[in-house]
Amino acid sequence: LALASKDAGHSKDYRTFHSNGKIAYGKIQDSYNADLSMYLAGNQFMVMEELISDFQKRHPDIKTVFVETIPPGQILKGQLLKQGSIEGQKIAMNPDLYASVNLGHLKKLKAKWRMDKYMIYTHNKLELMVAKGNPKGIKSPEDLGRDDLVQSHPNPLTEGIFKFYGAQMLRDLGLYEKVTGNAKCKGCWAVPGKTWFTQRHHRETPQRIEEGKADVGIVWTTEITHAKATGRNIDGVPISAPYNQQDKVGYAIGTLKDGRNHNNAETFLAYLASAPAQGIYAKYGFVNATEDELNLKPIP
Repeated sequence: LALASKDAGHSKDYRTFHSNGKIAYGKIQDSYNADLSMYLAGNQFMVMEELISDFQKRHPDIKTVFVETIPPGQILKGQLLKQGSIEGQKIAMNPDLYASVNLGHLKKLKAKWRMDKYMIYTHNKLELMVAKGNPKGIKSPEDLGRDDLVQSHPNPLTEGIFKFYGAQMLRDLGLYEKVTGNAKCKGCWAVPGKTWFTQRHHRETPQRIEEGKADVGIVWTTEITHAKATGRNIDGVPISAPYNQQDKVGYAIGTLKDGRNHNNAETFLAYLASAPAQGIYAKYGFVNATEDELNLKPIP
């Protein structure tokens, strides 16, 4: 917990899960040789340890699973469509599975003839993260228009949560320009002294709130569930529908045609659609997919 808190969860961006229960952190090269390699939307990082452990117990022949959990737009642009590197290590351009919070990302892979089917496997919704006890008395997303709040939000360049959902909520509330200053940047003050855009992912927001650098931030409700479960000094302010985007947020996953482990990828998709896997996601605050959504379909 201490490590995850200090580095805003970045230590868990790249993990290799071994069937003997061991977890290796930051071994980017495993993306080339693991029995199963997955690049997933980063906001499900907290689920992976339990999920992959259960999966490998059911499929012990899949001895190594490499999982990357960072913003899906960053994965698509920086790793799948061109060669990327992290901390001086190159990362494979052909994972077995890729998942995003926006189907449009998968459509871009379809256009490159690299993916043709997908399924929606879980859902999420937006919530406001505040300090424990809600000292600023924030009651709703309309309060983001207040002048006395310092805000920390996902950046609009690489983080789907804001690019596709948070920004839309602010527009629906008539607050987009005031909150963002129409800025397009990351690791920056969008509105000087008032609104900060995170650098890599919105897991930086709880750290900023705990350090007193921010009062509120747009996050997924699952991140608040996780933060409170791990004893962090965080609380949440629910956002009512439709502003929470709950009817729009679907996590889409598909196999890459040029991945190395097609059979293992298909095995994982079947597992992801199973009751045990859906139960694990629900435990962490995600909303289960419907039976129809869990069936593979052609990417439109």
